[in-house]
Amino acid sequence: MGVAGSFPGFAGRPPGPVMDRDEADRALARLGAEHEAIETSLLALQDHAGRRLLEGADLTGVTKERWASAEQSIALLWGYFDAYAGALASAREIRARRRYPGRDDLAALTELLRGDAVTVANTGAAGPAPALAPVRLSERFTLEELVARMNDLYAHSLDMVVASDSVWSALPARIDLLAAELRRTRSLAHSVGVRPGEHPAGDDLESITQELTTLRVQVISDPLAFWMPGPGSAAPGGGRPDTTRYDRSARALEDVRREIEAVLAVRQDAEQRLVQLRDLLSRADRTLAEARSARGEVLAKIAASEVPAVSGPATALQERLATASEYRRHAQWNRLSPLLDSLEREAEDELLRARESLTSVTAPLAVRAELRGRLDAYRAKVARHGLAEEPLLIERYDAARRMLWSAPCDLRVAGQAVLRYQQAAAELLTPRDRGEYGEQGETS
Repeated sequence: MGVAGSFPGFAGRPPGPVMDRDEADRALARLGAEHEAIETSLLALQDHAGRRLLEGADLTGVTKERWASAEQSIALLWGYFDAYAGALASAREIRARRRYPGRDDLAALTELLRGDAVTVANTGAAGPAPALAPVRLSERFTLEELVARMNDLYAHSLDMVVASDSVWSALPARIDLLAAELRRTRSLAHSVGVRPGEHPAGDDLESITQELTTLRVQVISDPLAFWMPGPGSAAPGGGRPDTTRYDRSARALEDVRREIEAVLAVRQDAEQRLVQLRDLLSRADRTLAEARSARGEVLAKIAASEVPAVSGPATALQERLATASEYRRHAQWNRLSPLLDSLEREAEDELLRARESLTSVTAPLAVRAELRGRLDAYRAKVARHGLAEEPLLIERYDAARRMLWSAPCDLRVAGQAVLRYQQAAAELLTPRDRGEYGEQGETS
């Protein structure tokens, strides 16, 4: 939009020897090309979309200050250009008088093209005058000095216009897109119970909404407050829009959106998770009931054994599970999500605790079962060797059996009885084992 950079440079020299005809013609040709380039640049600046927006905007802050200065600079630019065009027209008029200009005409052309023959009214718009400097009503320039002055004013004015236009082209559209995404997120948040004052994400959405509203107003009224000049860049418009606040709001909205998606996921599988939780707690209760029943059996059938107590059902977890069901019925997904997470962890722990309790309570019964199995295994072994009717073995077997199959059972005494039976069986089996080994050796 518009022409960036400075006007073409002026290639003249300070006043010196009078130019000849060819030098004058070449200088006029250069001046003509330069005039067209300057006019094209000024018209492009005049038609620049950023300049038109600046003219119609209700500006504030640094943009308002710089635009006031830029408007004066642009007005002064046209004044300088008119003076420049007038000098060119005068030079062309002198050259057109004769095909072969005389010395007076060439001297006039030399003064006009190389000397400080261009007078411009001093409007004070080119910048503040030095302290205590006398105020002049007009200034005189060479054409080279006039082009340099126009170059400087044009570059500063174009820089301001391009920077403002760049911010307006970049930020408001992005803010509007983010605001549209924010509205969709707010609608979704309300549908899952995420509202200001009830959920931190709802408060965050409210804060982001206020920030985007404020940011858009400030960007429209003071775009230069959101412009970061490029380091070491002298070209007009060198830099980029400052998107720090926009980026911060975009990140905050993304965080909220992820949290709401998590709440949505809770809504979708809440019923299944509640069913699984009920099953976990039911299994834990059944395991504890089994442990309590087993404890009574152990106390009745096992003597001289310390049996740990069994706790009751997890009523606190059941109450919280009922609360979770209420949250689901009333679509309070934001409250249900963290409650389900904690309940799932605690229900797993409760089932593990119940199983450990059952294992601990039934340990004496497991010991009795192991002793019974060992006793029967040795009896089967001696029977295979034809020793089942040995009086000593019968006596010790009956003694151990009575202890293991009577209530209450003293596991310590029963264990000693089983051990005595094992020892007796081992003593009777040892000679026979040796005999069998000997027979096998002779056969081999």
